[in-house]
This record gives sequence, structure tokens and C-alpha cells, in this order.
Amino acid sequence: MNVTVEKLDAKKVKLEVTVEAAKLKEAIMKSYKKNVKNLNVQGFRKGKAPFAIVKQFYGVEVLFDDATDFLLNEAYPQAIEESGIKPIDYPQIDIKQMEEGEEFIFTAEVEVYPEFDLPEYKGLEAVHPVYVVTDHEVDHELEHLMEKNGRIESKEEGAAVEMDDIAVINFDGKVDGTPFEGGKGENFELTIGAKMFIGDFEDQLVGLKVGEKKVVEVTFPEDYQAEEVAGKAAEFDVEILDIKKKEFPAMDDEFASEVSEFETLEELKASIKEGLLKNAEDRSKNELQGNLIKALADKAEIDIPNAMIENSIDRMVKDFEQRIQQQGISMEMYLQMTGQNQDTIRDMFRENATSVVKNDLLIEAIMEKEGIVATEEELSVKADEIVAMYGGQMADLKEMLLKNNKKELEMEVTTAKVFELLKEHATLTEEEKSTAHNHGQEDHEGHDHE
Repeated sequence: MNVTVEKLDAKKVKLEVTVEAAKLKEAIMKSYKKNVKNLNVQGFRKGKAPFAIVKQFYGVEVLFDDATDFLLNEAYPQAIEESGIKPIDYPQIDIKQMEEGEEFIFTAEVEVYPEFDLPEYKGLEAVHPVYVVTDHEVDHELEHLMEKNGRIESKEEGAAVEMDDIAVINFDGKVDGTPFEGGKGENFELTIGAKMFIGDFEDQLVGLKVGEKKVVEVTFPEDYQAEEVAGKAAEFDVEILDIKKKEFPAMDDEFASEVSEFETLEELKASIKEGLLKNAEDRSKNELQGNLIKALADKAEIDIPNAMIENSIDRMVKDFEQRIQQQGISMEMYLQMTGQNQDTIRDMFRENATSVVKNDLLIEAIMEKEGIVATEEELSVKADEIVAMYGGQMADLKEMLLKNNKKELEMEVTTAKVFELLKEHATLTEEEKSTAHNHGQEDHEGHDHE
């Protein structure tokens, strides 16, 4: 087999592959053995017609489709290995020559890892955020814990709907007097002020009492996913069935013993502060890494293949879908509630996905240039860290990680080494920050290595 490589641009190549005539002959015979049982030839039982007779009766071309598949499945991976390219998408195949007795020739255009100049990565300037934990943050976490352990109870008779209440409603919506899909619900629990419904639907329920009814008027957004109602006015017949409110426990030692393993409120506070300090340290580290890789990315010019960006978006959308499903919301429900569609969701992640891919390419380039690898001892330590996160209860987890997830472990270890290298040679400016009002905020700097 002969392979030539033509560089079309910084992110695409064209392979021309020539396969020996003998290989084509083998593939045609393999196709014959696969298909002969389905070919009817007069004078022969089905599946018993010799190759020469099949060729005479149907023409050898009838066997070319499967023969081509057989050849490509073997020749294309071999051509990739011989040429040393790193494809990131499926190839565009063009058969140039396929004739019995001749060589089989095809071309394959494919996007590859882009070529780029790695900027100087030593001496980067970056901000090193240092997060400070105060008693206010501890109290804030206690309030969250209290809210989490609150009980939902029906409000007293005669009470009216207020913001943050949970209104249990029946609703029946119509557009131009006609019902529409998804416009009707019974015993639906709607948190007032959560903006689950369009427009000021929830605001219009404020002040209503159990048993009362109201016609709620709203207008669907012009870009609403369901085109049949987009931009149209709707009327909902709403009935209040019940009004619920969360009741919260007192903040005392009894509360602490009920929600934790601690006997006193002070012990619970100490534990919360310890956790906040650990989170602050992790957040500081993550944001520093984000600042370092951004400083490097700002200096880099990379023409990123679209397939890499789309694959990154695929992973982000899948992760987002799993997260909302954990909240009991399907993607279909989310799109309907927000008036979005699959394209707008993908566009929402596009900028971040592009940054992630660019950062990954830079990190891998540094690994290659510096010869950064993970030792078996380092992989073992990383596996132990993951096992510890599960309380060490899964006896076979470490062995499974080292056997089935070794590549992922290697990437974690080597990526950490890259960031240590960047940090060691960087000029850092410490900036003190408060963790107040940022609890649970995820880091979206785009430096996670995928």
C-alpha cells in the first residue's frame, strides 16, 4: 500500500491511498462469499453459483459495494498510522479507481489536530485570587441548611398567595380560544417568583385565595419553541387548589443534632467553616489555573476545526441535560419553559466550548514539548484520592480505575503538572476576595481538560 499526504490547510489533509490489485481481488472474493447466497442464477441452487458465473450473469460491479467497505475498513486505519496524522472527524472518501485486476485508489479528506505556534508559556502574568471565609459565610451556609430542612405545609385558611409561596393549581390555556399542547395541567405545584412560566403569569396569582379562579393573560415570546403559539396572546383559566409555604426549624443545638453528626451548633459551625475553607482553597486554585491558561490562550492563534468544537458542545449539552434531569426536568420541558430550541442551547455553549478546545490544545502542546508524563506511582496516588472521595468503601474501585480509566487518570496527572509548571514560572498578583454570595457557583473559565 502506498500513501501520500497533501496538506490542504492548517487543520485539514488529503490522503491518497493506493492498494495492491491483489488486495482488491481478495476483497471482491470476500464480497462474493457474503452475497452469493442472495443471488439468483438460472441453473444453480441459491448460493451455489460459481464466482465466474456470477460475474458473467450480474457483472463484477455487483460485488463492489461490500468489497469497497472491506478495503476501506482495513486500508484507512493503516493509512492513518503510516502517515502519522491525528484525525478528529470522519473522513470524506472519494473512490478514484476500482477496476478488477487494477489497483484500488481512493482519497480521504479529513480534519486533523491543527498546527499552531505554541507561544512562550513561561513568565505569564496572572491574578491569583485568595478567598477569605468569614463568619457571615458560615451563617449563610447554616441558613441554606435550615431551608433544606424546612417543612412544606399548607397556609392557614383564608391566606392569600404571596411571593415564594407554592401555589397548587389547575390551569387550562387557550390561544384564540383553542387549546394547545402543554397548555393544561392539574394539581401543578408552582413556586411563585421562580419564573417557571412565561411572562408575569406567576405575578398575576399573587393575592388569590384557595378556591378562587382567575383568567391569566400572557403573551408567548416571538422566538418561543412551539411555533404554533410563538408571539401569540394566551388566556389561562387558573384555579387555586392549595397554598403552601415552607416552615423552618429553630437554629439551636437540637437542630444541629438532627441535621448532622454533631451534638452542638458550635461543632456544626466549625465543620461548615472547615468545608468552606477547603472549597475556598479549591476555588482559588481553579481560578488561578483559569487565569493562567487564559493568559496563554490570549497569545495563541489557533484555527480550530469545527468538528472539535461541535464535539465539545455535544459533551456540554449532555452534561447540562443530565443536571436538569436530576432536578426532575427533561430537556423537552426545559425548552418549552424557556422558549428555546436545540440550536439556541448549543449556541449557549459555543463560546465556552471553543475556549475549552483551545485550552486543551495548548495544554497538550506543553505536555509534548516538556515531555510531561505520569508515573505509575502518580497514577496510584490519584486513584487513591478518588477512592477516598467515596469513603474508601468500594474495594475494587482503585483496580478498576487503573485498569479501565488509566487514560483519564494520566490526563488528570499530566494536566496538573502543566499548571504547576505555568504557576512556577508565572508572575502572580494576589487578590483577596470574599466567598460571600458565591456559594455553589461553578467555575466556567473553560480550562477543564476533556
